[in-house]
Amino acid sequence: MTTPDYHISETSELLSPSLIVFREQLERNLDGMIAIAGSVDRLRPHCKTHKMAEVTKIELARGLTKHKAATFAEAEMLADVGVKDILLAYSLVGPNLKRAVAFRKKYPDVLFIVTADDVGNLRRLSETMVAADCDIHVLLDIDCGQHRTGLVSSEQAMDVYQTIDDLPGLIAAGFHVYDGHQHQVAFEDRKAAVRHEFEKVLKMRDDLQSKSLSAETVIVPRLVCGGTGSFPVYAEYDDPTIELSPGTCVFGDASYGSNFPDLKFPAAAVLLTRVISKPQGNRITLDLGYKAVASDPPAGKRVVFPKLPGAEQVLQNEEHLVLETDKAGDYKVGDELIGIPWHVCPTSALHASAYVVEEGRVTGEWEVTARNRKITI
Repeated sequence: MTTPDYHISETSELLSPSLIVFREQLERNLDGMIAIAGSVDRLRPHCKTHKMAEVTKIELARGLTKHKAATFAEAEMLADVGVKDILLAYSLVGPNLKRAVAFRKKYPDVLFIVTADDVGNLRRLSETMVAADCDIHVLLDIDCGQHRTGLVSSEQAMDVYQTIDDLPGLIAAGFHVYDGHQHQVAFEDRKAAVRHEFEKVLKMRDDLQSKSLSAETVIVPRLVCGGTGSFPVYAEYDDPTIELSPGTCVFGDASYGSNFPDLKFPAAAVLLTRVISKPQGNRITLDLGYKAVASDPPAGKRVVFPKLPGAEQVLQNEEHLVLETDKAGDYKVGDELIGIPWHVCPTSALHASAYVVEEGRVTGEWEVTARNRKITI
């Protein structure tokens, strides 16, 4: 995959480290996502990658009306810019039960959906909704092999889904089918693994619907499927209930570029960093600590520098990143580098805003609106 140039004509006033969004690449990535899906109507992109109201506005302008979130802040951000169909893909516990009521009352015209996999918690959610004279749509969370959340047993899943349908204040809205563990590099291998698990889900769905007392009742109206790595697989199914839920491809990152070569989504969000020291002949130190780039990848593999492909990341602290490279002599203190984060989703949450570049010029800043856990709700 060709790496974009990432040229910025004037950088002297840009703070570092900083997040930079190249708008043209962002829009190309969105167009590529839509092309794979075949239609905007099949997509429910996950905003946890960008967390930005301005990106959501661009998606809405392209006709992407259904969206997915991981936190109430993300859901509130989506609603505030006009999204009317929001999935908060998280089981609600503790104070989040009442936050769901607050969300429903603040945005009564939004179709609000959550996920669940536990009968006891579903009963608490039902009680909370009934007490507030509200209702809420609920997806049954299905475990497709990641073993993080969800139900594996078909019989148990069918019983829990029936419970959702029976409880007052809850509306059975379909299945949530996430398979973030499928990281096969070769697309055909990934496709085989995803389909193997998904066929079980389809059988579970068909068994449930065969039990419906009314032939006209569609009791599993949607299947929200996959992430960036697997959404092309689900896109091949001719099933109108499938909603594709990619996230990372909007911004792209070094991890997806390396692990999924079939997905052509070059990074649209990168990091600007500067050399702050040259401690030894073959070392340069950058102002790119782990407060500015996600630290969930192993140390030494958190960022990729297109112009220093052989550089070894030997030390990283909160505000420093030390590189060893035989090209250290080419750099002086104050020089700039562009880095591509290995994992962009948590990286974006480390920045309050991002500079936006269009046609090589900085045209503004976009707030990372939902980087915190709470906006107002």
